[in-house]
Amino acid sequence: MELMGRRGFLVGAGGAVAGLGLASRLAGQGGTGSADSGGPQAPVGRALRGNPIAVSTYSFWRFKDGLKLPIEQCIDEAAEMGFDGVEILHIQMEKETNEYLQGLKRRALINGIDLCGMSTHQGFVSPDKDKRQQNIDHTLKTIDLAYKLGIPIIRINTGRWGTSGSFDELMKNRGIEPVLPGYAEDDGFAWVIESIQKCLPAAEQAGVLLGLENHWGLARTPEGLLRIIKAVDSPWLRVLLDTGNFLEDPYDKLEQCAPYTVFMQAKTYYGGGLWYTLDLDYPRIARIMRKHNFRGWVSLEFEGNEDYKTAIPKSLAVLRAAFG
Repeated sequence: MELMGRRGFLVGAGGAVAGLGLASRLAGQGGTGSADSGGPQAPVGRALRGNPIAVSTYSFWRFKDGLKLPIEQCIDEAAEMGFDGVEILHIQMEKETNEYLQGLKRRALINGIDLCGMSTHQGFVSPDKDKRQQNIDHTLKTIDLAYKLGIPIIRINTGRWGTSGSFDELMKNRGIEPVLPGYAEDDGFAWVIESIQKCLPAAEQAGVLLGLENHWGLARTPEGLLRIIKAVDSPWLRVLLDTGNFLEDPYDKLEQCAPYTVFMQAKTYYGGGLWYTLDLDYPRIARIMRKHNFRGWVSLEFEGNEDYKTAIPKSLAVLRAAFG
């Protein structure tokens, strides 16, 4: 029996993964039930399916001068390349009017593609209560934007101490920065936890999950990330896991976070990374995530110097082969 793939499965992955029969697909995932298959066994009667693959609009821009594409163009190109969904970078949006938002929804529908996530920017690590409130208000606004777009999850950050100066300096220090003088890390965790708790009622009301990313700051380590998740203890706060933000020994760290993960951002670095390059083993990462029953979106964040027109399709093929 031939497996009927999505249009994007055939377009994006090409001959590397297209045309696989159901039996061979299950065998590749260790799901045939054979004692020597070497992978996790699928329960009898349960069909395995791959993760849907999205692309972040960041992948087309990467904060490079002159490359900030309109979201509409990103949706069109993502569909043409064969992705299942698009994750929108909030600061890449040109407007926030209802007309603009509904236009994006319409464009995605016509292209047969989902708007599956929104990456936002906020920081709660500040002793200034007014500044924290400004970031809470910003988060509440983006929850509403996601609701109007039909997006089920937004990426949130803890924020950073700000003692590194520039992001380039932070990257030179491998994401590590000193605590603000006169304060302790426990202060930062308390501010973040309290701020997120203030956002939860709006998230629940809108049906928009908050996905806390391992995006530097207090979530730079699995221990810091999960400390916040467990302290807040809400079904409306879960992990949004970035494969490229654990710079050393990533696999054990990814596995620590996997049971709490509902959305994944997958980095690739064709042409060399903008700040660093990681040689990530995506088949291994996919096995880790399947072990913990992760069925959510895998969203490409291409962060290299190669032209996106060649790098993004290559990245899609890699992710389809691993997660598809």
